[in-house]
Amino acid sequence: MSATQQGPVARRSFLSRLTAGLGLVGLAATPGIAQAQGQSAYRPTRHKEDDWLDTLGTQHRFVFDTTTTAAFLNALPFANNFLTANQTGYGLKDSDSGVVIVARHLSTAYGYNDAMWAKYGATLAARASVPDSAGTAPTQNPFNNVALDLTTRGITVKSLADRGVHFAVCGMATRFLAGQIAQATGGNADAVNAELAANLVTNAHLMAAGIVAVNRAQERGYTLATA
Repeated sequence: MSATQQGPVARRSFLSRLTAGLGLVGLAATPGIAQAQGQSAYRPTRHKEDDWLDTLGTQHRFVFDTTTTAAFLNALPFANNFLTANQTGYGLKDSDSGVVIVARHLSTAYGYNDAMWAKYGATLAARASVPDSAGTAPTQNPFNNVALDLTTRGITVKSLADRGVHFAVCGMATRFLAGQIAQATGGNADAVNAELAANLVTNAHLMAAGIVAVNRAQERGYTLATA
């Protein structure tokens, strides 16, 4: 075959390859293909139980995850610093920032008020591994109104609640603690669980689980910090 005869064939082959290539590009750009490739935007489901998270912070949102006494102790001044720095460095009000401290696992006990610690302090302190040089369990929440034996530089649950900080308390750990308390006191676990749930610290919310609170807060725009 002559070179002249080869020209149209070669051109047709090139055009066929080009058309096929452009077709693939076009397919990749269509929404259906993009979604099939996992490129679609993820939209988490919203639940009314978590809507309180959307009532906090019009400009910035922060969630602190705590699972131990040490972590909860650290979260208090960290949360305070966050609010103060936004005031002094950016001229913001406390209400401009939404701050949540999650109390779960071993730190769950700090989500209950002083009345519960006065009544069940021994079990709560043992669960949270509260250090106590005097050898007696505290009769009030060590971080609620006064920092007892543990230094938080005077920053307490109440002082942070007064600045608008909220607390998410683990419901699963609460039920576990209720069982321990009922066993120790001869009480009814369901009754104790209801009692604990009705006696949370100021600005506290009982969540299905603390780990769920960590997830839901991030889905609603909160930045996560582990204290």
